[in-house]
Amino acid sequence: MNDKALVSIALCTYNGEAYLREQLDSIVNQSYPAIELIAVDDCSSDNTLKILEEYAAKYPYIQVFVNRQNLGYIRNFEKALRLCNGDFIALSDQDDIWDLRKIEKQVKAIGNHLLIYHDSEFVDQNGQSLHRKMSDIMNLYRGNQPEAFLFFNCISGHSVLMKKELRDELLPFPNAYFHDWWMGYVATNLGSIDFINESLVKYRQHQKADTNILKRKRDNTLRNPLSAAMKYERKMLWIKSCVDYPKNKNPEFIQNLYAEFQKNKEEYISFGLAKLIYKNRRILFSINKKSSFSKLNFTLKELWGGKIRRIF
Repeated sequence: MNDKALVSIALCTYNGEAYLREQLDSIVNQSYPAIELIAVDDCSSDNTLKILEEYAAKYPYIQVFVNRQNLGYIRNFEKALRLCNGDFIALSDQDDIWDLRKIEKQVKAIGNHLLIYHDSEFVDQNGQSLHRKMSDIMNLYRGNQPEAFLFFNCISGHSVLMKKELRDELLPFPNAYFHDWWMGYVATNLGSIDFINESLVKYRQHQKADTNILKRKRDNTLRNPLSAAMKYERKMLWIKSCVDYPKNKNPEFIQNLYAEFQKNKEEYISFGLAKLIYKNRRILFSINKKSSFSKLNFTLKELWGGKIRRIF
């Protein structure tokens, strides 16, 4: 391990005072010696900025930036990544708790891979274990096949350590979907990814979190759920973003997949799309941990064309 290589940690904050101190403590006490923390606050109205400035005054490797206007979650991370100077870059949410050897272990294990991530333990809002890990609900993928990320994702931003050259290929993030899906897709097109089979982050689940992987009951007044039609359009935008990526390892496959989705809009039954998915099911479902029946059901749903969806 080269413990002299600088690791930049991109931390994005927005009204995060409730959990921020605990996360900052887990970062400033990392065993890896060469880090910088780039914190970008997205116009918080609580004490988040005050907390960041307090830690920056104590730890000179912390830099705090404040947006003039709210950029939103994805664009804020994009800005934070652009400000990073390290040979390696890690992403941090404001409400998790890191294992104190997280960065050390990732730098040691990344090798020739462009990106390395790890398992995570789900905890409640008080930091108490929910006795579930990310690997309990999905397969953690290692390899170099971008098709694995077309329908599913196993990479959470908080678990990522990437090489700086990957950062330069990722940006700007497409508007279509989550930025961590894009990281997996681009990294496997350009090289390979790996994971550490160990939970190195306590991944906090609470009402205001941006993701709800465990699908726990939430106050529905906090967000507007997507309709089935909106979810389908979002899927189409994601596949189109992948098609438009200029360095696709297997452009013919992704172009054919998108073409079948396009035809699906004007069909009652979409045999072509279902056949393509089924034929490539091994890689397309490699992250999905559900039963063979559930995977078959996923494929059969793609039989229904846009004309059927508009009727029902």
